[in-house]
Order: sequence, then C-alpha cells, then structure tokens
Amino acid sequence: MAAIPESELILNPDGSVYHLNLLPEHISDTIITVGDPDRVGRVSKYFDEIEVAIAKREFITHTGYYKGKRLTVISTGMGTDNIDILMNELDALVNIDFLSREPNEDRISLKIIRVGTSGALQHTVPLGSHLASHTAVGLDSLMEFYPLEQQEQELAIGRALQEALGLSFRPYCVNGSESLIKKVAYDMIPGNTLTCPGFYGPQGRILRAGLRNPDLLQTYRDFRLGGYKFTNFEMETAGYYSLGRLLGHEVLSLNAMVANRITQTFAPNAEEVIDDLILKVLERV
Repeated sequence: MAAIPESELILNPDGSVYHLNLLPEHISDTIITVGDPDRVGRVSKYFDEIEVAIAKREFITHTGYYKGKRLTVISTGMGTDNIDILMNELDALVNIDFLSREPNEDRISLKIIRVGTSGALQHTVPLGSHLASHTAVGLDSLMEFYPLEQQEQELAIGRALQEALGLSFRPYCVNGSESLIKKVAYDMIPGNTLTCPGFYGPQGRILRAGLRNPDLLQTYRDFRLGGYKFTNFEMETAGYYSLGRLLGHEVLSLNAMVANRITQTFAPNAEEVIDDLILKVLERV
C-alpha cells in the first residue's frame, strides 16, 4: 500500500499525531474517554501513578496504572466532529507506522469506553442511574462521508426516523460492543441513544432562536419501530460506534443520567452519579 501523504496524516515536529499530540507509546490499549477536559483528572486521581500527562486544545491525556492495569483517559470535547478526530488519530497511533506512513499488517483493536452524561427521553429512566448505549442513532451528517455498512434493522430505524423528523438525509444506526457490554455494563440500564448535532435546537431546547419543529422533543420520545424506542440523547455516541465499526475497535458508551427532559428534572447529586460511574468502569475494564 502506498504511503499516506503528509497532508492526510499530519504529524507534529516531534513525530506525534497532529491534534492529540500523542506518540504510540503514550496510550494503553484500553482507553476511557470523557467530554469535559476537567473530568480527566477526576478519573486519573484514582490511578496508582500517572506516567503520561499531555494536553493540546481540548484533548487532555493521562496514562497510568489502576491496580496494576495500564489505562489511558482522554478528553474529547463535545460533538461527533471531535470524535472524528479522536477515533482516526487513536487508530493511527496503533495501526499506522509513522516512519513509513504505511498501515501496519497486524491490526490492533482498541477498547474505548466513553463515560459521559446524558438526558433521558422516557419518564421510566430514573435520575441518577447508569445507562449503557446498546445502539446509537446519529442525527449528524458524519456518516455521509464514510462507507459505513449497516444491517437491515439499522437501516430501517434510520429510514423511519428520517420520515418522522422530515429530514433531507437518513440518520445512521450502529450497535455498541457486545463484549464490552457483557464485561462492563452487565447491570446497567440497556439503552438506545440518540446522538444530536447540538445541545440546544437539536435537543428541543427553546431559548431565543426558536425551533422549526416545536414538537421535536415529543417526536423523539414517541418514536417507535416495533419495540425500538429512544431512551436518552447526547452528542457523541453514534460517532464513536460508527467509526469503531469502520476501524475495527471495540467501543461502548456509558451514560450518567443527570437529567430527564420529559419530567424536566435534574439530578441534585449529579457529580456523585458521575464519580460512581467512573469507579465502576475502573474496576471492570
């Protein structure tokens, strides 16, 4: 295979990958991701030691040991556009030789676990609970640019949601890692997560700009295809799952349920809920 040009795989002067500012030896094969850069330290404070601490833009990385296991935690910022950068550059770190610029013959599959917050779309999802995204549906256009292969059921969900929302493009639907669900999320609420391309309008929040569809939140809540319905929404999971499938990595998104948009309530102990999820993941990965 031909070498990847400098304009496509951009490296920093020290040889690190462009946005993440990391070298291959800086990461573990098990990676915990968080959206908020301030949350990196809330994970790594439990490490026995931190051997790598690197920051560039919103991407902050700590690699160290938790009870003898080498782990990496990295912040992503918000949105699937950032996940596009994260997933491609993490993959490059383990599957491309930076000297020859050619893909390695032996591919490495990373284990990537998102620890994030989310809002519930059903009144039956309790505040303070932990939810694992068994599937994710993307309302963003990221997969308009990639050759994502989908199963018929996934395509059917995308078509039905496109019709329900009157969209000009078809949303994409992808499953999370079954092996990580069994290992890490076996006692968490199983969820179907809607990934939105924004926090305000796309999630049905009305401030001064208004909404083209004032019934958007109700449409999300009431959407059904057989027994399929959405449990929650956030801004990254579908990007993780689709790029994980394309690149061959095991990916799982876990959600601390800190808000319920249907009952219009917010968890008074949100920080405790997040910390409980962090500890649960550290013990199980």
